[in-house]
Amino acid sequence: MGVLPVDQSRSPSSWSGSSPVAIGRIARLPLQLLKRPFIMSTITTQAIHLCAEVPYDLGGQRLDQVAAQLFSEHSRSRLAAWIKEGQLTVDGAVLRPRDTVHAGAVLELCAAQQAQGEWVAQDIPLDIVFEDEHILVLNKPSGLVVHPAAGHADGTLLNALLHHVPDLINVPRAGIVHRLDKDTTGLMVVAKTLQAQTRLVEQLQARSVSRIYEAVVIGVIITGGTIDAAIGRHGQQRQRMAVVEGGKPAVSHYRVLERFRSHTHVRVKLETGRTHQIRVHMTHIGYPLVGDPLYSGRFRIPPAANPTMVQTLRDFPRQALHARFLELNHPISGERLKWESPLPDDLVWLLTLLQQDREAFSG
Repeated sequence: MGVLPVDQSRSPSSWSGSSPVAIGRIARLPLQLLKRPFIMSTITTQAIHLCAEVPYDLGGQRLDQVAAQLFSEHSRSRLAAWIKEGQLTVDGAVLRPRDTVHAGAVLELCAAQQAQGEWVAQDIPLDIVFEDEHILVLNKPSGLVVHPAAGHADGTLLNALLHHVPDLINVPRAGIVHRLDKDTTGLMVVAKTLQAQTRLVEQLQARSVSRIYEAVVIGVIITGGTIDAAIGRHGQQRQRMAVVEGGKPAVSHYRVLERFRSHTHVRVKLETGRTHQIRVHMTHIGYPLVGDPLYSGRFRIPPAANPTMVQTLRDFPRQALHARFLELNHPISGERLKWESPLPDDLVWLLTLLQQDREAFSG
């Protein structure tokens, strides 16, 4: 699993995109505080004090637009809030986000970034496939919850990240910009700085981050297609998501990799990133994922299948879903990067059994 530079001039079929890059700076807490191994909420705030003069080419624009250019490590929404709270001033005066600023004016930001919660740094092994001072890319195993929540106060990816990079306590959500379900395996990117997080979130919102998954679904799919169906919380079963009117827009593109007698190996590219999106979308069109405890419904035995395959399908311990490819622009250098994660052993074994089953009935 290496990092591969990618030619951005490729055709749209490569499913790639681009995003602007800017550079900023931020105050840091003393390193000896960040390395303390106990509850990380002991670090409660991060002081931010930045000053910048408005250059000639930005003069005459709105304050919030100029601030976004000069303090690019912070999101526009966060900067707008600081302007409204009087923590981002122009020549010492409090203005509105829409007010015009002129070249030569001095913007001063005096604010505090709040730590994000009572989180424990824990020494949990991480399979890191790429890391520099700005981002890291990891291969998440099955069974690892990404973020602490009810029933999972610790033992999560976030706890592991805080042990690996203590400075992440100063980045919202410890640099996590997207998630994988507990039992979904594969690639995730994590921002190590506030600036990198802002840039990655912008890329995700612009849909220029390419996330491609592989899955094994129940049923034989004839051809690929696109699922454009809004997703929201299920009306009765609140732990489930569903295709609903008034839900959040969700788009998935899928294509067939291999067909079996009663199953299909598919590749799915996310255009959006809703909770359980692939699981919900594939179920919506009648092809739920193998092993999905929430969406696959009643177990169906393939006709005349051998006992080993029946047992494997019945007992498959998780949804058969893997984040196989990740492609994005480096948030600082702008270089287009791509990573690939091989299929995990459980999916390889499942596909092997399905191939053997197909061959046994092929003639």
